[in-house]
Amino acid sequence: MTPITGLPITPPVARSLATAPANAGGAAPFKNFLLEALNQVNTMQSQANEAVQQLVSGGEVNPAEVLTTLQKADISFRMMLQIRNKLVQAYQEVNNIRI
Repeated sequence: MTPITGLPITPPVARSLATAPANAGGAAPFKNFLLEALNQVNTMQSQANEAVQQLVSGGEVNPAEVLTTLQKADISFRMMLQIRNKLVQAYQEVNNIRI
């Protein structure tokens, strides 16, 4: 992603992936990580919906901020969708292994 103000813009899902601690524990931390990432994406979608509602109703909202909020929500959703697709693909590959 290209930096706008000198800092790279990363969606919360990518930021969580980059800072996730390596745990040898197993499924519970990974499950918690996925649930937290889903909650972050859901929060961003809700914030985008609220921003659009305020813009449409004539509230004091900067249209550029609304657009930025919408783009952040879209990028986060697309990232989560790609993660889901990769998890499904990995599951199918493991399922097709012949023993």
